[in-house]
Amino acid sequence: MHDIHRPAAAAFPIAAEPDSGRITLRGVSRTFDGGVEAVRAIDLDIGRGEFVAMIGPSGCGKSTLLRMIAGLDRPSAGTIAGVHARGLAFVFQDAHLLPWRRVLANVALPLELRGVPKKHRIESAMGAIEQVGLSDAIGRYPAQLSGGMRMRVSLARALVTDPQLLLLDEPFAALDEITRQQLDEQLRELWSRRKMSVVFVTHSINEAAFLADRAIVFTKRPARIVIDHRLELPAQRHAELRGDAAFARQCGVLLEGLKRGGTQV
Repeated sequence: MHDIHRPAAAAFPIAAEPDSGRITLRGVSRTFDGGVEAVRAIDLDIGRGEFVAMIGPSGCGKSTLLRMIAGLDRPSAGTIAGVHARGLAFVFQDAHLLPWRRVLANVALPLELRGVPKKHRIESAMGAIEQVGLSDAIGRYPAQLSGGMRMRVSLARALVTDPQLLLLDEPFAALDEITRQQLDEQLRELWSRRKMSVVFVTHSINEAAFLADRAIVFTKRPARIVIDHRLELPAQRHAELRGDAAFARQCGVLLEGLKRGGTQV
């Protein structure tokens, strides 16, 4: 079972538009069996080509919200418009690579499931692998890869279908700090070149500020929006930015939002 594509049929009816890079949420709420309220009345607009980070206290409901955008979970109330199954890719925290398939075959899997001819899917998979800097590992099995390399394969598998919308749920959280920062830089560069819409869930203020052009900070559960902040940082992000005073100020804004969100009831 692969982890990055929603089935062709959505888990619930979503309004689909030709420009599936735009997302509109109105009054989106989610209450689980037993009365546990995870998300409450979220109104949110994400424009085509935006890179948006979602941050909030642990367990606040941000991953639930991301799964609803993907169509992997059903909202209890509200509407989500602009999402199209074939224009969407999802990357989870665990790479979920098939251990019996080499890197090339893992990356080509979504195209294989869509019935794309072998020649075309191999060409596309090789291109995606090259984009994430793993051309020299194309014939390896997942067990022969480091954690960072496995996440690069997962990212390549998401990119191979040329998605208009890329959703990522804390994909680098389990990695060491240096590897995580390297992948943040690589993801930002890929987004700069491809300009798909990206929604990235993270617990890290530093990661959110470095990656995104806009950060949404949520309260503790049930998730509500505390601040929707446009990050005042240059379009080109390099490692040195993390030591800049402007970067520290933006992180401070997000930290203040998290403090507010953690105290709301």
